[in-house]
Order: sequence, then structure tokens, then C-alpha cells
Amino acid sequence: MSHKEKIKSLAEILKIAEKAKKEGKKIVTTNGSFDLFHAGHVELLKKAKSKGDILIVGVNSDKSVREYKKKPGRPIIPEQFRAEAVAAIMYVDYVFLFDDLIPNPWLEKIRPDVHANSAEYGAECVETEVLKKYGGELYLVPKEDTPISTTQIESKIKSEK
Repeated sequence: MSHKEKIKSLAEILKIAEKAKKEGKKIVTTNGSFDLFHAGHVELLKKAKSKGDILIVGVNSDKSVREYKKKPGRPIIPEQFRAEAVAAIMYVDYVFLFDDLIPNPWLEKIRPDVHANSAEYGAECVETEVLKKYGGELYLVPKEDTPISTTQIESKIKSEK
């Protein structure tokens, strides 16, 4: 499957997840804007994939990024290209774009066995409530495993001007 074929609609993801569950596969999800894709993102995806059989990644749409980042010029990379970059990573099985500010609406539908998040968001992150409702597990990827962030990259660029 080419990386572009890994990009699906949420409706397609729900069918894929349902089939995988029937086959006894462990589903892992994670999400983010993945703007200025970097090695920290790769490490997060690698660690997330290690927790299950299928890794599904929700990528915030351009609309969503503009609403939650509230920074001029964000996202830097258009949604389709961000989705393609994530899909090209070997650890990722499927990618979909979402407009919500937080992943809870689609987490309630997919109901992954595990949802991976950077430890910087903590055990009481926005996803916790939904995961607790149905018994999903939150996996926090240690920050030292993802030592770079888009914010750090932006700061470096600004400091060099």
C-alpha cells in the first residue's frame, strides 16, 4: 500500500477498526497537527505503534490547527501534505484528517485499545475522560523520547533572524 492509500476518511477508519477488533487486533491511536514534521514526531509514532497491531493517526485539519494554535501563519504545511508525511512513516497504518479541536469525538467512535500522547500533556489530558468511559488505555510517551518540538524549531528560526 502506498503512503497515499493509507489516508482514509473517518468513515473508512471506523470500518477498518471494527474489522480489526473482530480479528482480535489491538488498535492504537494518536493525533496531532504534525506541522513541521520532525524526528520527535517519528519517535512518538514508533513508540505508539509498539503498543499494538494497528496505528491510526488523526491529523488536525487546517481549520482545526488555526482554531487551536491561534498563531498567525499556522499551519505552515497544508493538511494534505501533513497527512502524507505522517502516512509515509513505516510505523503508521492509517491516517485521517479531523476538524475537531480535541480528538474526543472520534475517540468515542473508534474506541482504540490504547491512545498515545506525549507525556507533556500529562495523565489528565483531554482524552482521559473518554478513554476512562470505555476502558481504553492512555500511553504517555516520555518527553525525553521526543526531544524536539515544532515550538522549539520556530523559536530557533526566530532567534536567527
